[in-house]
Amino acid sequence: MNTEWSGRHHDKDQLRSEIWSSLKQNNASIHDPFGHIPNFVGTQKAAERLTNLPIWEQAKSIKCNPDSPQNPVRLRALQDGKRLYMAVPRLTDDRCFVELTAENLHNRNIPLAEAAIARKAVTCGRLVSFAEMQPIDLAIVGCVAAGRHGGRTGKGAGFADLELAMLAEFGLVKNDTPIVTTVHPLQIVADSRLPMQPHDWALNWIVTSEEVIETNTMYPRPIGLNWEELRSEQLENIPILRKLQGRVQLRIYEKSQ
Repeated sequence: MNTEWSGRHHDKDQLRSEIWSSLKQNNASIHDPFGHIPNFVGTQKAAERLTNLPIWEQAKSIKCNPDSPQNPVRLRALQDGKRLYMAVPRLTDDRCFVELTAENLHNRNIPLAEAAIARKAVTCGRLVSFAEMQPIDLAIVGCVAAGRHGGRTGKGAGFADLELAMLAEFGLVKNDTPIVTTVHPLQIVADSRLPMQPHDWALNWIVTSEEVIETNTMYPRPIGLNWEELRSEQLENIPILRKLQGRVQLRIYEKSQ
């Protein structure tokens, strides 16, 4: 099945289609999973397992993707008093993250459960620039498939990798910041089916409703944005990338003078 982001990597396209089909055939997704980060059965239990880990307990600021299966993670972050950063869907704003805190939401009489819903978070929270953000202690990403040694793939659009790369550019994500996902057991596949490229960010932890997997990944972590690998449509559709590219080009020009 072709999706909006099909055609960039045949093997990954095939893997995603297999995962979506398996989830649907096994009644393991809450809605039609095709073309999405699957909203799997067991999201609440997976979120509970995640929130029992030391990496969660120690984190003060958490970055989480805006997809439906991570809604329980976003809600727990707010309930546990974490500073929550959520990427603006498709990174369509110059200030491409929204900041949410329970204190601010309580002061404005906004229920935490409402603010945790992605489509409402953007209006409930505060859009922030990178300069306004606190360092990220834990980053949660959405996956269609994940491997026990840290390989991962999302829908194929590359938003998760871009978000992490930009945060790394500004020193907000470090080399030891844990990268975590919550998935259904059917989404875990052999790492050989998840070829990782230099711009891909590997997982440190995978959490399902049944188990917690520490990947001890050996994949090298990107140090920031790789401008040579960015696609033209990414620069065209994501305003902050154009702005950052302009700054880079200005620095290069100034050094050459």
